[in-house]
Amino acid sequence: MDRVAVRGLRARGHHGVYPREREQGQTFVVDVVLGIDTRPAANGDDLEKTAHYGVISEEVVAIVTGEPVDLIETLAQRIADQCLTHEAVQEVEVTVHKPDAPIPVPFDDVTITIVRSRP
Repeated sequence: MDRVAVRGLRARGHHGVYPREREQGQTFVVDVVLGIDTRPAANGDDLEKTAHYGVISEEVVAIVTGEPVDLIETLAQRIADQCLTHEAVQEVEVTVHKPDAPIPVPFDDVTITIVRSRP
């Protein structure tokens, strides 16, 4: 399986369990790694035989800026589900970063990483 990665997608969302997170929102950063067999696209130099990472990036941002959820686990699952709607995507690894999480001690980042594949 080949890998196409888009890292560092940034969008403002209103996800979290605390009212302040829902009201004020915060920046989320998302990395997606798409598992694709790129040979058909490469052999014919054909975009239609691969996953359009520009389109997928826009879909990811729409999910982050869309309907709020309590957990970044839920957000990651929604992103993975959307990525898997693209026929060429056989597997996806999604990492959601929440660098402004409400943690009362110094930290660099909070992340969840999930891997999902077609059944």
